[in-house]
Amino acid sequence: MVDTYDLVIVGGGISGASLLYTVSKFTDIERVALLEKEEEIAAINSHHTNNSQTLHFGDIETNYTREKAEEVNEGAQMLAGYLESEDPDRGIHSKRSKMVLAVGEEEVEELTTRYHDEGFSDLYPKLRAIDREEIAEIEPKVVEGRDPDTELLALQTPDGYVVDYGQVAASFVENARDEAGVDVYTGTEVERIDETDDGFIVETDSGWFEAEATVVAAGSHSLQVAKEMGYGEDMSLLPVAGSFFLGNDLLNGKVYTLQMQKLPFAAIHGDADVHDDSITRFGPTAKLVPELERGELSTVGDFFDVFGMNVDSVLSYGNVLADRVLLPYVLRNLVYDVPEVGKRAFLPHVKKVVPSVELDDIERAKGYGGVRPQIVDTERKTLDMGEAKITGDGVIFNITPSPGASTCLKNAMRDTEQVIDFLDGEFEFDSEGFRNETIGNFPREEGSDPDRRIGGAVSQV
Repeated sequence: MVDTYDLVIVGGGISGASLLYTVSKFTDIERVALLEKEEEIAAINSHHTNNSQTLHFGDIETNYTREKAEEVNEGAQMLAGYLESEDPDRGIHSKRSKMVLAVGEEEVEELTTRYHDEGFSDLYPKLRAIDREEIAEIEPKVVEGRDPDTELLALQTPDGYVVDYGQVAASFVENARDEAGVDVYTGTEVERIDETDDGFIVETDSGWFEAEATVVAAGSHSLQVAKEMGYGEDMSLLPVAGSFFLGNDLLNGKVYTLQMQKLPFAAIHGDADVHDDSITRFGPTAKLVPELERGELSTVGDFFDVFGMNVDSVLSYGNVLADRVLLPYVLRNLVYDVPEVGKRAFLPHVKKVVPSVELDDIERAKGYGGVRPQIVDTERKTLDMGEAKITGDGVIFNITPSPGASTCLKNAMRDTEQVIDFLDGEFEFDSEGFRNETIGNFPREEGSDPDRRIGGAVSQV
């Protein structure tokens, strides 16, 4: 027996769940199924222990260009608006101060230029430049014990959303299940997807599903499925495992440090845990691993499926890892996993944020961290920072490292529009209703323009 749907979504992490929510609540598509291989929704990279729990707006992420910041900002406001509406009691998210910290004359000058000359003060009305005295009021440990002659500057905002993305994904699915024609199958692993004259046959370990359109939102596995179907031949992955060190109650909110422009990985930062204020995370570290899921040896073979084992992939890896900025970074991060030695090597990064921290104040977090797939273009032999989308005839493959969780609803909006097109325009998408229920609930500064242009589109809020 084959179950028939208009749309099948593969993957129950934050990306797949947000698409299910968007399609089920704001379109008239009649039959939609979500397939998730784990027994629970969002059990892998979206689980709260496997990511930094940050909602990225682009305001304190100093490796973002102004153009990328505008794009990410709109997506983050959509998710923040959803959280403000659906989670007013802050059960699955919290809201704290966040700042990016410049230490020393050179960094202060760089951050000042970004804020004033590059227009970030205009893009983020709540973002303020604050000096040592105000930094100390908000984050005492950042100033305590620091050389008083060292120049300090921070860009600070109250929009420091700390998010349990796993529970947000579960919230999306719960809302979607209220609609007729929506089925969610957990513990259902996709084994292959075949194209047919009428759409797709999705074969799982629990049965067969037929769909007119398919979206694969399975993290690193998305590219694996794409390659099995003949897509993404000019792409490979550089799987990066992120880890953290834990300290006690050292920070009130998030404190980022300045990012190196060429690195696709987040700068070391400290932030309180979403569910436990007494824990401060420091990280992430970034270690290359030959697997698509952290600690899952069964996915080593999956990695080599994606890698391709061909000359272009080997040359691409060689070119990427030979970079004089990236290679020392990769080697340095390997050291952080060495018992005792790693903690000593990581301590200076923590001290940049909290100068008074001692070696005994931090410990390597066990059971924390997931895999973030960085995209390698095997044709240009380059590392592509950010998300990737492959669109075929009736099928989409999403590979969404950071800031993919932050922009999940914006990505879902775009994918919904594409799915409507796949289905020959037979259905409609209520984009105005979608925006009202998401970005429409984002709290703006009093007196700000409710129709302010964001990321090239007018936000009706």
